[in-house]
Amino acid sequence: QVQLEESGGGLVQAGGSLRLSCVVAGRTFSSYTMGWFRQAPGKEREFVAARIWSGDTTYNAYYADSVKGRFIISVDNANNMVYLQMNSLKPEDTGVYYCAASFGHLMAARAMGSYAYNYWGQGTQVTVSS
Repeated sequence: QVQLEESGGGLVQAGGSLRLSCVVAGRTFSSYTMGWFRQAPGKEREFVAARIWSGDTTYNAYYADSVKGRFIISVDNANNMVYLQMNSLKPEDTGVYYCAASFGHLMAARAMGSYAYNYWGQGTQVTVSS
């Protein structure tokens, strides 16, 4: 069984930064594709970023256009952690942010869909004030 737990959310002014963390307990973390998604009130859950495992120690990062250049996904394989550094935050970044995991490789297009992930955290709230 794989368990994920997010932390690091909070209230921040527009232009500020936050770093979200997600700890993954379970199987070999280094062989997972990890994703971050978010859900704003009244909206569907949307893709934010993914780190796709491509075999051995090769990974590729993908981002939603809305966060490209502002957000960075990173991992610490030794400690089973995945991070989302969020810079230049905007009010439209407000929402509940979820960490997700899928064992093995995913094609990039598939990694951007929430259906591709087997495991989810409970979410952490991010609120950006204008």
